[in-house]
Amino acid sequence: MNKQLKFSPRGLLLAALLTLLSFAALAHAYHASIMEVRYNTQKQQLEISLKVFTDDFEKALSVGQPRSISFETTPRAQVTQLTTELLRKSLAFSTRPGETLPLQLIGFEKDHEAHWLYLAVKLPKPTNTLLLRHKLLTETFADQMNIVNLDAGGKKQSALFREGNEEQKLSF
Repeated sequence: MNKQLKFSPRGLLLAALLTLLSFAALAHAYHASIMEVRYNTQKQQLEISLKVFTDDFEKALSVGQPRSISFETTPRAQVTQLTTELLRKSLAFSTRPGETLPLQLIGFEKDHEAHWLYLAVKLPKPTNTLLLRHKLLTETFADQMNIVNLDAGGKKQSALFREGNEEQKLSF
C-alpha cells in the first residue's frame, strides 16, 4: 500500500509551533543565579557580582506592577528602584544574628541572556564570619538555585541556597 500523508496548512502550523515551544522550554530549563562575593579588607566591604537570567529577574520585578518590567524598555530609574527593592527583600548580609547590613546597588549590565548586578556591603568591623540570607527568586520559581562563591581571608568557598535552605553561616 502506498498512501500519501496529507497535512493541512493549519496542521503544519500547529506542528511547527509545538516544535518551537519545546525548543524554547529546553533553552532555559533551570532557574539559577550565581553570586561572587569578595571581601575587600582594605575598604572593609563586600564587593558582590550577581548573575541572573534576564527573563527570570524581569518576571520577579514585574510582580505587583501594572506592566511587565523589562531592562530594555522600562525607564532605567524605575528598573534600578525595583531592582534595589527586590534585592533588599531577598538578600541580607550580617556579621551577627539580628543585624542586617545596608546593601548598595552599584549598577547592572547585560551579558547575553543574563544580567550582572553589582553590589557593595560595608562591614562595621573586620570579620571572619558572614551570615547570609539569599532567597532571590525562590518565591517566583520553586526550583530556584542560588550559588554563592565567597573569596575572603585567602580562602574560597561555595554555598548553595534553595527554598528551605535560605540562610547560611560562612566562616573564613
